[in-house]
Amino acid sequence: MARPSTPPLPQGSQSEPLRPDLARLADLLLAHAPYDGTFELRLPGVHASRASRAHKDFHHAVQRPALCLVAQGAKRVMLGQELYEYDASRVLVYSVDVPVSAQVTQASLEAPYLGVRIDLDPARIADLTARVYPLGLPRRGEGRAICVDQLDAPVINAVVRLLELASRPDEAELLAPLVLDEILIRLLRSPLGPRVALIGQEESQLHRVAKAVSWVRSHFDQPLDVERLATLVHMSPSSFHQHFKAVTAMSPLQYQKAIRLQEARRLMLLTRLDAGTAGRRVGYQSPSQFAREYGRYFGSAPTKDVARLREQAEGLGAGE
Repeated sequence: MARPSTPPLPQGSQSEPLRPDLARLADLLLAHAPYDGTFELRLPGVHASRASRAHKDFHHAVQRPALCLVAQGAKRVMLGQELYEYDASRVLVYSVDVPVSAQVTQASLEAPYLGVRIDLDPARIADLTARVYPLGLPRRGEGRAICVDQLDAPVINAVVRLLELASRPDEAELLAPLVLDEILIRLLRSPLGPRVALIGQEESQLHRVAKAVSWVRSHFDQPLDVERLATLVHMSPSSFHQHFKAVTAMSPLQYQKAIRLQEARRLMLLTRLDAGTAGRRVGYQSPSQFAREYGRYFGSAPTKDVARLREQAEGLGAGE
């Protein structure tokens, strides 16, 4: 398992300015997330999360471009075989839709994990980038779809003010868009800025990969023609494969497989489809191939895995 280099945790006076705003952010998240789970707030694209215990297993999901902050506790995310960790000292940004595995690593009843996710709009980022970088973006490699860096007090302060608006709908309609712009501007002016700016740049390789990712997500149950997909985003097959893997940490076929398997798992859990039917629904012609790939991805056979997840859900529902 590869572990990308991440900035060290701030020490001493470096972390002091964050503490008052983090405490306020934690209080707001406790109010917006009254029990374990993820809650969509009245502010579009803003979500609050809470967990009162560390997760034993990874939770699988497809994550869209977003800014993620932690007020309390810690979390880790896997992209392919790469591991990213963040807590109240670090901010994590997703720049492309990617299938990830996430795990809360620090949480308790007394000090639950508290996080906030703010979805990123490429069009809005493009507009603000033109103002923040009027002379053009600094040259920088595009890198992975996930990046982590130290969190600074101005960003936390702006997020606190955004969440305060969530309980004042009369003011939120007018002021929330302005605070969201402030958050994006501060993010664009941070060390992560050039990477974030690429989300809205249509001529960037990142944007082309994002377009290909969108196509795969919409047609995951169909055979994947990589050459045709490369043509769709105006790249040669070799260049497309190279840039796709550079961003997502997986090949186009591996990406499609992850999307298929996550969707099959969702279908079995929510609609109680049997494994064979779920596999066919997401594009597998061979039940045995589906079972093998599912087992490698999730760690156990489809029927056993789904039974375990249902048992866990029933245990939580019973207050265990």
